[in-house]
Amino acid sequence: MDPITNPYAPGAGQRPPELAGRDEQLRTFDVVLERIARGRAERSIVLTGLRGVGKTVLLNALRSSAVRADWGTGKFEARPDQRLRRPLAAAAHQAVRELAHPRGDDVDQVLGTVKAFALRDNPTGAKLRDRWQPGIDVPTVSGRADSGDIEIDLVELFTDVGGLAADVGKGIAFFIDEMQDLDPDDVSALCAACHEISQSGLPVIVVGAGLPHLPAVLSASKSYSERLFRYSRIDRLPREAADHALVGPAAEEGCAFTPDALDEMYAVTAGYPYFIQAYGKVVWDVAPTSPVTAQDIRVAVPEAEGELAVGFFGSRFERATPAEREYLRAMADAAITEPAASQEDPHPEEREAVPTSAVAEVLGRKPQSLSPARDSLIKKGLIYSGERGLIAFTVPHFGRYLRTQA
Repeated sequence: MDPITNPYAPGAGQRPPELAGRDEQLRTFDVVLERIARGRAERSIVLTGLRGVGKTVLLNALRSSAVRADWGTGKFEARPDQRLRRPLAAAAHQAVRELAHPRGDDVDQVLGTVKAFALRDNPTGAKLRDRWQPGIDVPTVSGRADSGDIEIDLVELFTDVGGLAADVGKGIAFFIDEMQDLDPDDVSALCAACHEISQSGLPVIVVGAGLPHLPAVLSASKSYSERLFRYSRIDRLPREAADHALVGPAAEEGCAFTPDALDEMYAVTAGYPYFIQAYGKVVWDVAPTSPVTAQDIRVAVPEAEGELAVGFFGSRFERATPAEREYLRAMADAAITEPAASQEDPHPEEREAVPTSAVAEVLGRKPQSLSPARDSLIKKGLIYSGERGLIAFTVPHFGRYLRTQA
């Protein structure tokens, strides 16, 4: 079929396959927006899941819902090497500018607070050429969000932008991707600010997305974090939604899939949105005519897996040191010996956590000697620990990939 019209190519179509099956989250978020705008108490939201389940796509869709509701919004991706002030200040700047507030003086006052919050990130004694400027063309407000204590300053920032939004009966929403990569002090400050805002009833909400251990990160920071956030686990798609992710985009181009082809696709993708898009793209390119058959799927699988091996799996594996790669391979081998939790899962060994002791046993080492490699892999986002003594891959099918490599 024509590769130019490929509906599974990155960025193609109006409704990306990754968003299929997320209607419940979208409906819930619309209710949350309306409740907050009316002054009702609501929790912030945290989306968690493995790589490739479409968390970022869903986060962008939720932001679009907030924009349609005339909220002010700002979004950034957390990074382990960056503190919170600069990206959050930029997000707050954008959110305030999006609010349709009739009183310009009030807007300038709040932007002055945002600027003060941002400028506290400049090191003391830095030369003028080395000072970072946030690009906010208003006078800095002195004595507001500029104490240097991130927790105090964040509460004051949220209070000021929330008050501005309340004036027009709207709200402010901050969207944070890869939230587990925030600095621990910044996580603590964010929790404290969300708690303060919920107590005051101001229309400010944080929507975060991250890996499955994000709730544990938040809980370790503040014991009351479970009361601040509405947690939503984003998982692989059920069969009906996975089929829709394939059939919907293809139907818009006048193409169909046979039932056997859909069976074959679900078997190789296990319902993970990223894989549905990756395999769908190659299937579209190799299938000669409509409808797409199971044989077309089988012909496309080697090419699709080759692309995934380089771009999805390989790029992550290359980030690991030799010692860390040894640990990853041992995890993959240990997963085979662990009992499967569900016979209905096409790839149960890819979804289950394995004991750290089992990894040590594969390597013939003491668990304590492997702690540096494990901790480094967690920081790199390649594995996670949902509970003490257990670890799992953050990338679906990563164990299978590793077992196929020399």
